[in-house]
Amino acid sequence: MTDPLILAETRGATRLLTLNRPEVRNALSGALRGALHDERERARSDASVRALVLTGSGPAFCAGLDLDELKAVHARSSAENRADTEALARLFQALYTFPKPVVAALNGHAVAGGAGLASLCDLVIMNQDAKLGYTEARIGFVAALVGVYLLRQVGEKRARDLLLSARLVSAREALEMGLATEICPPEEVLERALARASAMAENAPASLAATKALLAAVPGMGLHEALRYATEVNVLSRTSDDLREGVSAFLEKREPAWRT
Repeated sequence: MTDPLILAETRGATRLLTLNRPEVRNALSGALRGALHDERERARSDASVRALVLTGSGPAFCAGLDLDELKAVHARSSAENRADTEALARLFQALYTFPKPVVAALNGHAVAGGAGLASLCDLVIMNQDAKLGYTEARIGFVAALVGVYLLRQVGEKRARDLLLSARLVSAREALEMGLATEICPPEEVLERALARASAMAENAPASLAATKALLAAVPGMGLHEALRYATEVNVLSRTSDDLREGVSAFLEKREPAWRT
């Protein structure tokens, strides 16, 4: 019996998903990506799960796309390569727009698509000894899908530096660039990520989902369009059950009982 490609564990209101191909530094094979998709959907539909933590088995977080599978792309038809790329794009978008908080626990290096995977998460807690890099250009590949998200997060000049140099950056530089939220000793990474996820999970689920949707949508809008969108979100939130419960709980000095 083979080991599962994703180890799933529930910690309170947080679902912990561990990429489990340590022998290849958790490279993103098609099968692993499919398993991640399935576990993500289970977490989305489970109302008791209020946050997600993503980490890796062994010494690395993720080494990116599986190189053995990349070697085979020349033998595929254009339609097959397009279908595989579109599936990867859907996975990335679904993680980026996941309605619940997602925290990456970078236990080790995050390289190429692995760095991209970390970039999709709301927070990144990084091992102080780990490195992160968008290294696709070193092997003649293009970080096309990853680049879309990287541009949003670090701006054009830093994205040019990272993508064109294909260099690895230290945890300290990743923190300075905004690619990491926190850095800490290796033995503290997972627990710190779980703590941050748990803290966010205490907030109103509907408010978190609406906030994440706003954060995904607004950067692509002009000022007037963004304000119209934000106005609608504000109006809807004023009459929400979450606001009613949140204000009542604050005034009554008790913990809110959010609807799920």
